[in-house]
Amino acid sequence: QVQLVESGGGLVQAGGSLRLSCAASGRTLSSYAMGWFRQAPGKEREFVAGISRSGDSTYYTDSVKARFTIARDNAKNTVYLQTNSLKPEDTGVYYCAAKRWGMVTMRPNDYEYWGQGTQVTVSS
Repeated sequence: QVQLVESGGGLVQAGGSLRLSCAASGRTLSSYAMGWFRQAPGKEREFVAGISRSGDSTYYTDSVKARFTIARDNAKNTVYLQTNSLKPEDTGVYYCAAKRWGMVTMRPNDYEYWGQGTQVTVSS
C-alpha cells in the first residue's frame, strides 16, 4: 500500500506557473505507474498526465501538451507536475494517483491509490 500527499497548489494569474509535487510513503513509488488528474467544480475527474514506472514514457491530455511536464524521482519517492502558461480552464483540484499493475491509463477507476488533492486556481 502507498500513501500519497500532494502539494504546490495555489492561486496564480493566467500565464503563470506552478510546480505540483506528490510525495509517497509506504511502498516504493517505483512499483507504480503514476497519473495526475484534475477535477473542476461540477465536472468529472479527468486525466492530465501520466508517467511509466521508469519515467521513460510520459502521456498528456491534449489540452496540456507543451504546457505541462510530468516527471518522477524514484529515489525521492516523488512525482512532479510542472504547469506552465496556466489558463483559467486549468482551475481545479489536482490529484496524483498510483496504479500498481499495467501501463498508464486515462481512467480514474484504474488507479488504486489517491492523494487528497491540491487546489489550483488560475485567475484571468
